[in-house]
This record gives sequence, C-alpha cells and structure tokens, in this order.
Amino acid sequence: MADVEEQGRTQSEEFTDESEEEDSEEEPKLKYERLSNGVTEILQKDAASCMTVHDKFLALGTHFGKVFLLDIQGNVTQKFEISSVKINQISLDESGEHVGICSEDGKVQVIGLYTREGFHENFDCPIKVVALHPQFSRSNYKQFVTGGNKLLLYERNWLNRWKTSVLHEGEGSITNIQWRANLIAWSNNVGVKIYDIGTKQRITNVLRDNISLRPDMYPCSLCWKDNCTLIVGWGTSIKICVVKERNPTEMRDLPSRYVEIVSAFETEFFISGLAPLADQLVTLYFVKENSDQMDEEFRARPRLDIIQPLPESCEEISSDALTVRNFQDNECRDYRLEHSDGESLFYMISPKDIVVAKERDQDDHIDWLLEKKKYEEALMAAEISFKNIKRHDVQKIGMAYINHLVEKGDYDSAARKCQKVLGKNMELWENEVYRFKTIGQLKAISQYLPRGDLRLRPAIYEMILHEFLKTDYEGFATLIREWPGELYNNMAIVQTVTDHLRRDPTNRTLLTTLAELYTYDQRYDRALEIYLRLRHKDVYQLIHKHNLFSSIEDKIVLLMDFDKEKAVDMLLDNEDKISTDRVVEELADRPELLHVYLHKLFKRDHHKGQKYHGRQIVLYAEYDRPNLLPFLRDSTHCPLEKALEVCQQRNFVEETVFLLSRMGNCRRALQMIMEELEDVDKAIEFAKEQDDAELWEDLISYSIDKPPFITGLLNNIGTHVDPILLIYRIKEGMEIPNLRDSLVKILQDYNLQILLREGCKKILVADSLSLLQKMHRTQMRGVRLDGGSTSFVFCCVSDMAKPFSVVVFHCRHMFHKECLPSSGLLPGVQFCNICSAKKRGPGSGILEMNK
Repeated sequence: MADVEEQGRTQSEEFTDESEEEDSEEEPKLKYERLSNGVTEILQKDAASCMTVHDKFLALGTHFGKVFLLDIQGNVTQKFEISSVKINQISLDESGEHVGICSEDGKVQVIGLYTREGFHENFDCPIKVVALHPQFSRSNYKQFVTGGNKLLLYERNWLNRWKTSVLHEGEGSITNIQWRANLIAWSNNVGVKIYDIGTKQRITNVLRDNISLRPDMYPCSLCWKDNCTLIVGWGTSIKICVVKERNPTEMRDLPSRYVEIVSAFETEFFISGLAPLADQLVTLYFVKENSDQMDEEFRARPRLDIIQPLPESCEEISSDALTVRNFQDNECRDYRLEHSDGESLFYMISPKDIVVAKERDQDDHIDWLLEKKKYEEALMAAEISFKNIKRHDVQKIGMAYINHLVEKGDYDSAARKCQKVLGKNMELWENEVYRFKTIGQLKAISQYLPRGDLRLRPAIYEMILHEFLKTDYEGFATLIREWPGELYNNMAIVQTVTDHLRRDPTNRTLLTTLAELYTYDQRYDRALEIYLRLRHKDVYQLIHKHNLFSSIEDKIVLLMDFDKEKAVDMLLDNEDKISTDRVVEELADRPELLHVYLHKLFKRDHHKGQKYHGRQIVLYAEYDRPNLLPFLRDSTHCPLEKALEVCQQRNFVEETVFLLSRMGNCRRALQMIMEELEDVDKAIEFAKEQDDAELWEDLISYSIDKPPFITGLLNNIGTHVDPILLIYRIKEGMEIPNLRDSLVKILQDYNLQILLREGCKKILVADSLSLLQKMHRTQMRGVRLDGGSTSFVFCCVSDMAKPFSVVVFHCRHMFHKECLPSSGLLPGVQFCNICSAKKRGPGSGILEMNK
C-alpha cells in the first residue's frame, strides 16, 4: 500500500500526505487533487453531507441544509437554502436540468434548474434518499422515488397532478436508491431489492450478509455498472448482480427477469463507496487499526483501492491511503464515493474534505518515470505520444536523461542520446559539444554529430579533428573517411596533418589520411603519388573515379608490381585511354609482367595483339609453358617456324608434335609420340584425329614388335581399321598382355555393330511399311465430283446427253477415257497429262466413272 501525495496544484489546493511516502517501484494507477476554491470556504463554515456528480457540474449538500452547484474546479455557481438541517441526498437526471433534494427534516424538493416547474413536499419523518428518473426532463410522467420508512414513487398523471405509489415498506428505513433505465435498486435494513418500473414487478431480494453491523453506521453502497449490472457493497462484502431475462417457458407467475450473482467476495475493510472502472472496481474503504500502545482501535486514513473482481475473490491492482482532513473523527457513514462516467473521475466526500481521483495519463506516467530516474522509458513514452506532448517537453526529458548519463560517467550512451534528443537544434548541439570538451570526452560525441543538411559551424568539427590528431591517429582517419569534406576547412586540416608528418614521415595512417584529404580537395595527382607509394588498395578506385589514366602512363610497372591482376584488368578495360603499344613499351624491360598483360589480352581477343604473337611464343615458353599449347592451338597469327624452333630448342615434345601436325608433317609427329613419349593411347588418338590410312599403317608397323602397344591397338582400333590386318601381322608365339580380353572386346564391338545394323534395318522396314500403308489408304479414298458440270473435264467438250466414261486422277484432273493416250511403257499405268507436263509426277490411283 502506497501513501499518496498530490502532484500539482493547478486547479485545486495541494493534497498532501502527513506520513512519509513509501519507496515503491510500482507506478500508481490514480492521481489525486483536493477540490478547493469555493469548496474550501464552504467546508470551513459547514460540513459536506452528500454530493452528486454530473459531467457538467457538481451538486454539494451540507449539514446546515444548503445545496451548492459547483463547476468542476469547485467554484460556486448557484446556491439553494433548502433546510436548516442536514441534506441527506441529491439526485440529478441525465440531462442535468432537474435536481432532487431531500433532508433530515422530511423535506423533498425537485427543482428545475432552467424552468419554474418543481415539486415541494414535507413529510413527518426524515427522508434519507431521493432518485429522479434518468430521463426525468424528457418524460411526461416526471417520475422520481423517495426513501424514508417507505419507498414511494411519484409520477405526474394526465391531469398534471402528482400521483403517489408505495413500492415497498415494512423493512426499516430506506438507506440508498440507485435508478438506471427501468430498474430501481434500493437498500433497507434487510437487504437490497430491484424493481422493474416497466413491468411493475420486484425481481430480486439480495439479503444482507453481516446483520451484526448497524445499517445506519455501515450503510449499503450501490452503483450500476451498466443497465443490467448492479454492484452491492455492504460491510466487508461485495456482490456483483446481473439482471437477466427469464426463459418464457419458465416464467409462469414469476417476474420476467431474474438476478444472477456472478461474483461475491469479502474485503479486508469496511466499504464506504463503490464505482466501476472498465472491468475493475474502485472501492473506498473505512479503515480501523489497532494502536501499538493501547489495546484499542483507532480510525486510520481511508483507502481507495482498484480491484479486479473474480467469481469468489478479488485481486488488488492498486491501493492508496488518503490523508483527508479530520479523518480521525470520521465514521464509515461519513465517507461517500461518487464518479463521473465521462472522464473516469472519482470524488471522495468526507465532512471536511473532498478529494478528486482520476486515472493517470501519459504525462503522469512520464513524470513518474522521471521521478524514478527511468529516463530511457520516459523518453520512449514521450516519443510514442509525440502528438500530444510539446516538442520542448520531449527535449526536456531527453536533456534530463543526458545529464543523468553524464553524471554516471556513461559518456558514450549520453552522446548517442544527443542524436535523438537534440534533433535539429544547432544551439543545443554546440552547447553539448563544448560540455563534452570541458569533461574531456569529445571523442565520445564525435561520431554522433550532425553531418547531413543540418550542420554545425566548421570550427566545431575542426576542434574535434585537432583533438583526435593529438592522441588518436586511427580515430582521426576514421572521422576523415566518415565526415563529408564540406564540414570543415580542408586546407587547414591538410596543413595540420603535414606538420605531424614532418615529425613522423613514415606514418602510414597519416599518409593515407592525407591522400584522402587531397582527394576531397581535388588534388588527385598528389593523392595518387601517396597511394602508389603506400601500395594502397584504393589506388585503382581513385584512377577510375577521377579518370587519372594520363597520370599513370609512366607508372604502369608500379601498378603491376602492386597488383598484377587489377592493373591488367584496368589497362585492358581502358585501351582507348592507354594503348596496347604504350603498355608493351612500358613493360619491355619486365618480360614477366609483359607476359601477364599479353596473355590476358589474348584471352579477351585472339586478334587484338596479333603482332605480338611471335614475341609471346618465347614469353609462354619462358614463364607459362602450361598455356603455350592452348596459345598455339588458338592463335592464327603466330609464325609456326619460329614456334617450332623455340619448342625444339627446349625439347617441348607435345608442342612440337602439334606444330609438326599443323605444318603437315604428321608422320614425324607420330614418330615423336611413339619414340619420345612412348604413349600408345596418345598415338592412337593422334591417328584418329588425322584419319589417315598411312598413319595407321605406320602406327601398326611401329607397334608390331611391342606387345603393350599391340594391346592398346587391339582395344581401340576396331572402329577405324579392320583388326584382322593387325592380328595377321602378330608374330606367332609373341606373348601379348591381356590378349584374351582384347579379342573379346573386338568380338563384342563387332556384335554391337551387327546389332546396330539389324536394328536400323528393322526400323527402316517398319517405317517403309507404315508409309506404304498410309499412301495406300490415301489413294483408296473417294473423290467428290460435280456431275452436273463439264468444267472439270480437261480434254474436250462432248455431248453430255450421251453416256461416257471419265478418268479421275488423284491430282483432281479429269479426262474422258477415250481422250487419254495408251498406257505406254508401263502397262495398266496412266499419267495425268497436265501434271506430267509440269513435272509434278504422276497422279496415283485412277478412278473410272461411267455416266
């Protein structure tokens, strides 16, 4: 349980707690203010007895019989002298246009605040409660109820006279009435009843649990959560009752509605008031505690709790002890809790004090976080609710957070927060930079300074760069890389770096940074010199980006010594800027580099460097023999005689074999393979490529006295040369390795060839038969003729009245049979004269028709 102190005095008197506040990490749910202004003066001379709340105003009744209408700040707007004794109850309709008042001396009044109509009645007994119909102003019947010894219903009839009905009596004084829609709930000494004004039926009776408590000292608290949910608090017991419609089949003589108690539980203290808060309850408790010195009870400060009702218990959400004036003199019946549905305002009324509680908003949440020094959460909350909080408030929170981090010594976090907090306020930025300089932490804030469209003065950035130059060359270099050159005076920084290099001329970090500064200043030649001197990887990027090819013509060797691959790629990509002849000239004294360049040039285009192909033969032979043979194969411009001479001098057999074959001396090439390489497989492969019978004869002649060579030939010669020629020439008695396997392979290859031929033959026969059948079916089809016309006969015009025979060819040409010549060379076969003349071949399948 936390003690509560007032958090401001904007509209009401400061509400303070006389005891020391407990240090709790749990944030309060409500905030409190004491209602003052006119209320303070009233309660100095009088005492509050009751109050009711409307969204627009408050109505306060006193022990001296007065009723005050107040605005929400507590200022008196209207005053009514009702009686000389205590006002027991005030009731307002929903529109706030009529007020009902009852007093201890039996007076009941209904007053129209904006009309002259009203009701005045004096009873011979105290009237404890009065309740207007929620729609009193709009209803024609003007209904209201009063409670004394009886529950009376007043309503105006059609003659404009007041009619009285007794709704209930005989169970003691009526102590509380709450009217919601068509339901009237009231309490007496026995329990709580609910009456349906629409059906004129009483629908429930909720008995009082603790009958030992005096109902006048511990009165019942009633409040409607909605049109069907009634909350009952009596003594230490709370019940939540839901009014439900009864099933028509179960109705009989029972009311159409019934009540179900959905939650019932006991509390630790006595209940003085109840109010709904969403699905939770706000409860006002009267507290008695035992004295430590004497064995007796004393009245403690009242408590305002928020609880979550459960079916048989409740969960405490928050609990606040309230220091109201004269709480030591108050009884349970002296406290009341009223609430405003519109703004979730809760009014705790006691004789000498009225305290207002309201839900804490985002500003209150942020204030609490700041009080607990939870600056990070406060800043996040402020940014989330940015639309509802002024920008300077967010900055105020952020600055408090930055100050807190600096005090803790967490300079990096403080500097990081500057980005978010200071935003576009350049003045605040400069102030923070100077503060960080004062505490020796310029490095911490350097990486977070503005560097976009909004910038600080150049002197600020230069001050930080000078600070880094004194102690941290690497950090200085990082800033130069990250910061745009426009942030500071580039020439001034170049001069400073140059001064430092005089003391440390070989410092690689300073040299690299100086080159970057020269680049920013567009002095690219100086930057290039430094990069080449350092062999820096960015030299190629610098050349490309700023088109410095004219500056590197005499530095090609340096570039290639640094990175051959990158240098060659760059030179080849920019042949229009540095010609091949210029590169070859520069690399003339470095043949190993020249070879790398010419090799990549040849790979890109076999014809571009053709005039250097003769030179490349020697370069390949000297530095890159594995690529010599591919070069010889792909080049159509290299001098073969020179290539052969070079290869023979170095005894490059494979290359020599290739050149001999290319120059037409295949027999010498084959001889070298057999004699120098002694590789029968390569010899066979060479013979296959050349496909020359004389070469096969030479290969067989050379191999006939070498059993391993014979085995190789037997395994590979079958598809090119008849193996019998080789087998006949093998000397009788010669032992040949794996002869059996070689012969089996020859037979298998032969069988495979036979099978392939037979398979091809079957396919050919099947296809021929299929096509013949298709042609036969086509020629057997009928041909449609127009018998009534002679325009299709291509020979003569005859008398159509006489019978005649017609010959129709499959090309659709028709002739009289008598007009066709004899069959000629092929008996029984006739040809279309027209198609034969056009050399389109004969018509097939002749149809004869008699007509």
